[in-house]
Amino acid sequence: MPDLILTEEEQMLQTTVRDFVDREIAPKAKGADEKAEFQWENWRGLADLGLTGLGIDTKYGGSGPAGYRQVAIAAEEVARGDASTSVSWLAHLALGTACVNRFGNDEQKERLLTPLASGEAVAAFALTEPSGGSDAAALQTTAAEKDGTYFLNGSKMFITNASVASTLVVFATEDRSKGYKGISAFLVERGTSGLDTGKPYKMMGQAGSLVSEVYFNDCRVPAENLMGGKEGVGFRTAMKALNRQRIHLAALSTGPAMRMLDEAVEYAMTRKQFGQPIGEFQLVQAMIADSQTDISAARALILETARDRDLGKDIVLNASICKYFATEMCGRVADRAVQIFGGSGYVADYSNIERFYRDVRLFRLYEGTSQIHQLNIAKHTKRRFSETGTIRP
Repeated sequence: MPDLILTEEEQMLQTTVRDFVDREIAPKAKGADEKAEFQWENWRGLADLGLTGLGIDTKYGGSGPAGYRQVAIAAEEVARGDASTSVSWLAHLALGTACVNRFGNDEQKERLLTPLASGEAVAAFALTEPSGGSDAAALQTTAAEKDGTYFLNGSKMFITNASVASTLVVFATEDRSKGYKGISAFLVERGTSGLDTGKPYKMMGQAGSLVSEVYFNDCRVPAENLMGGKEGVGFRTAMKALNRQRIHLAALSTGPAMRMLDEAVEYAMTRKQFGQPIGEFQLVQAMIADSQTDISAARALILETARDRDLGKDIVLNASICKYFATEMCGRVADRAVQIFGGSGYVADYSNIERFYRDVRLFRLYEGTSQIHQLNIAKHTKRRFSETGTIRP
């Protein structure tokens, strides 16, 4: 049955990605979780579909123009199969690679973007530090220029793809007295002197998405790897990238939510207690209804916000609303799915629900915690009311 809120072209993209995910990614997700390794086979498949360069110009090895809606549709489908693969892919595409594409100069694009877009290489986005995650402007990693070389010192943590990335987009401050205006972005390549990455964390979920620390000890970055050749615009670069990512991370949340509800409904229709399927009991039906409503509302909000961004509208407020609502929604759906499955939902041997329950918990922490987005939503809502006398757009 066609998805009525998608165009014909978008439905074709959805079908192509869904078929690949159902055939290649979903069947291997349980094993990938147990191995806790980067899923190179999945990565090569996504590259073959053009997804590692979705939205990147073909002259740089990409698959051509794509809007926010198209990336969101693809993200939803990849995440429906495996959260780990989807997070690794999206950190590469919508953060690392997107920064090079949007803010790099022609020489940087020619040299670094082509292998990233084609999937020959992987990108990482290194912003978060031990001293602060949500307060990105307070970063401590420093950059000092001398004779055409920048020397970076400091560390980053919770960096997705750090251990496998060939290019890391790194944010460092050149002048703390300038606050966020003293922050610049650098393109640090694997093998650079003074660059090191830690062992991937052993995480609660998303075990196939490798996350680790990054260390800079007089890391020598040539001047040509200053993002866009401009100093002092790193914080703005990071915030623009994160606003984009918030829509897509919201879409990552709807994929697993739909998968969990699929499995919960199937279980409710076949599992019998007291002589009838448990799906006949009203309280189970209520959980199914609440989950379907949550998912439908989140998808509509995400696709509307993505459409508005494609039209050039300001979506700062709605991007936060998307991220906050969709990730919280996914947590609610996961909890209901465990309830419907009962003990079987808590045991990895009996269902996929246990893995999804662990995987999706992290969504509420990525790219700004739910609490940060609550503050952001309230701030922008009050500002809109002060300026227009109403909270309406």
